[in-house]
Amino acid sequence: MKIEEAIQQPVFKNEKVKASLNLIYTSNWLQSNIRIFLLRFGLSPQQFNVLRILRGQHPNPISTHDVRCRMLDKMSDVSRIVARLHKAGYVNQKEHSADKRLVDVVITAKGLKLLEKIDSEMHETEELMSNITMQEAKTLNLILDKLRK
Repeated sequence: MKIEEAIQQPVFKNEKVKASLNLIYTSNWLQSNIRIFLLRFGLSPQQFNVLRILRGQHPNPISTHDVRCRMLDKMSDVSRIVARLHKAGYVNQKEHSADKRLVDVVITAKGLKLLEKIDSEMHETEELMSNITMQEAKTLNLILDKLRK
């Protein structure tokens, strides 16, 4: 569906304004679909992001500060997310040895198992990008990277 149809606006000030609105609209659409997918596993997108960061660090712990720096959503409350994941048994946390203000976090076997299950069904979210080719995805990545320079 074209952005003009989606937001019922036939004219834009210029192509850059149209592209900005299209990017925001598409981002929200993609996030909404991913959120719905992750709800089946009892996770928010932010919790999923934290678990993936921890899996990348496994078996080494990482501080909540470093997790926050690597998050896709920089406004996330990492301490609260980690507390919920800990309560569910997906992560272990302990006081940072060098800085008592920080908490070190490590993913548990239960957390790794959950990510394996999600990965096995992730093809559903990958289908959201099925209307573009790999070359188009590569071009899109280059454009998005260029936009953030």
